[in-house]
Amino acid sequence: MAEALGAEDTSVRLQAALAVGSNPDPGFLETLVERCAVEPDFFVRDMLSWALTRLSSEITLPRMRRELDSERTQARSQALHTLSKIGERSAWAWITRDMLRDADDEVARTAWRVAVVLVPEDAKKDLAGELVGQLGRGDREVRLSLSRALVDLGDVTGPALEKASAHPDPAVAAHARATEALRQNPETGFDAAVDEAKRAVALGPTGSAEAGAC
Repeated sequence: MAEALGAEDTSVRLQAALAVGSNPDPGFLETLVERCAVEPDFFVRDMLSWALTRLSSEITLPRMRRELDSERTQARSQALHTLSKIGERSAWAWITRDMLRDADDEVARTAWRVAVVLVPEDAKKDLAGELVGQLGRGDREVRLSLSRALVDLGDVTGPALEKASAHPDPAVAAHARATEALRQNPETGFDAAVDEAKRAVALGPTGSAEAGAC
């Protein structure tokens, strides 16, 4: 089975991960964790994480905690992803500010997602402020991920987004406005919200007011 998890054929690796998850065996913990760090296929990685969630959290959580300190970006990202699947609230303490600001976009995106899943109620305001501080970062996919995380965080993000909408950096201001539009109406398309936000930022406060009056 360990050989199948590292097979050249993607479908073989996927079926092997499914088989391991269907018949949980603590003996596969290290193999699964190691494969998560190097597996190139998204769907196989997701199946590997699922297989890890099938093991006892008593052995999986401590191993994920160690993996968060790995020098390999994929190892950190996948460990975070697995924690989001497990959903153990005590793991919130492991989500550091450095993870939320990780230079690797994929690690940061995953950290945003898991933070929103695990954050306790009394820490939501601080998390909202931390995430809003990332507005304007990266390409479309990164910004969409951040907007979704902020929307999922709920009403607590409103004041921070309002303040950021007046940011001197037009990219930050537009991203804040687009995210607020999504928060107010989740069915709004992200690209449409961004385009409208960019127009509003370009017009400035006076121009926006006049446009709204029209």
